[in-house]
Amino acid sequence: MKVFNLPDLGEGLPDAEIVEWLVAEGDDVKTDQPMVNMETAKAVVEVPSPLTGRIGKLHGAAGDVIDTGAPLVSFIVDGDDETAAETPAEPVDEPSTVEDKGETTKAAEDESDEASRADSGTVVGAMESSDAVVTDAFSDVGGIKVTPAVRALARKLKVDLATVTPTGKDGVVTRKDIEEAAKNPQPAARPSPVTRPPSPPSQRPATPPAPRPEATGEWEPIRGTRRTMARVMSESHAQVVATTLMDDADIHHWAWGQDTSVRLLRSLWAGAQAEPGLNAWYDGDQGMRMIHKGMDVGMAVDTPDGLFAAALRNIHSSTAGEVRESLNRLKDNVKNRAIPPEDLKDYTIMLSNFGVFAGRYATPIINPPCVCIVAAGKSRHEVVPVLGGVEAHKIIPLSLTFDHRAVTGGEAARFLKAMIEDLQKPE
Repeated sequence: MKVFNLPDLGEGLPDAEIVEWLVAEGDDVKTDQPMVNMETAKAVVEVPSPLTGRIGKLHGAAGDVIDTGAPLVSFIVDGDDETAAETPAEPVDEPSTVEDKGETTKAAEDESDEASRADSGTVVGAMESSDAVVTDAFSDVGGIKVTPAVRALARKLKVDLATVTPTGKDGVVTRKDIEEAAKNPQPAARPSPVTRPPSPPSQRPATPPAPRPEATGEWEPIRGTRRTMARVMSESHAQVVATTLMDDADIHHWAWGQDTSVRLLRSLWAGAQAEPGLNAWYDGDQGMRMIHKGMDVGMAVDTPDGLFAAALRNIHSSTAGEVRESLNRLKDNVKNRAIPPEDLKDYTIMLSNFGVFAGRYATPIINPPCVCIVAAGKSRHEVVPVLGGVEAHKIIPLSLTFDHRAVTGGEAARFLKAMIEDLQKPE
């Protein structure tokens, strides 16, 4: 059989999640026929068949995360022996299943070792391929020896490992122990209280300490957009030397009917004309930067699935109407999860308009290789002094985070000043 490995879906991501199979094992397929929908960082991508043949094996089910370059589909093509071993284009290490592990276990090994190895395959939908025994902390002292797979099974069956009596070699908890404990649940073990002499009345606390609260939720895997968001945020925190400036824009003199989002996007280009170095990319490994001549803004969009950052192209040359059309199209694409992969990368600067919900100032996170992100907080009315008295003016709070490796404080301040001056124009 010919093995088709998951290709790079165009975003440089290390993996993707299976959303839905469009074919089944035994189906005949043709070249370019859609096979599966895969969820990448921000969008669902349809993966076509690379050849004509018959589906021999699907390497994963809906919800499984497949690494880029790992087996996705095995094909039977004309002339192949259906019972022949799979022959990937490049050697790959396929994940073992429970049955595979069981077949390779030596007969001479004892029952507990065999159970531990059998459990090191796929358990409750998550791949745990390690046979290493780890020690789970129990209260404040002692420990429980258990393999990752058996621990996952305990979570699935809601078994407290502290109540399980291990029967495996060297006191290791086996799969059989967990299954037995699930059938006959026992109350959770508690450490014995330490007996202390009574304190004098003057030293006794007025009230007993509050009991430690018990966890009420369940651990669940982070998938899709949230998993990618976590990875990107961690990488940004490790790479970027972030510094934030904050100020206000007084928009009291705006003409009627001004579009706040459009004006914010226009002001970014005004800032870049004053200080082009913030509309740039920075490569810390090479010690190089690229200042862009045009502006594509990565607009942060909040959804229940996580944060999206999709590009609004050519802000520098677009009219207000064209910018509004781009914003509306972006919102529709996010709502329908139909963002083209090319719109999820290569923006030159970033904007977050979190103020539509709440919050005045922030320290937003930059996605490298960008060097700048601007965030607009919730607008407010503020009393300001004017000649002969005071007036209530509408204010937009702004926060500008920049990568201090590539941008100086003076450059960032001049960029923000130019933004404010543009925002304070009547129209």
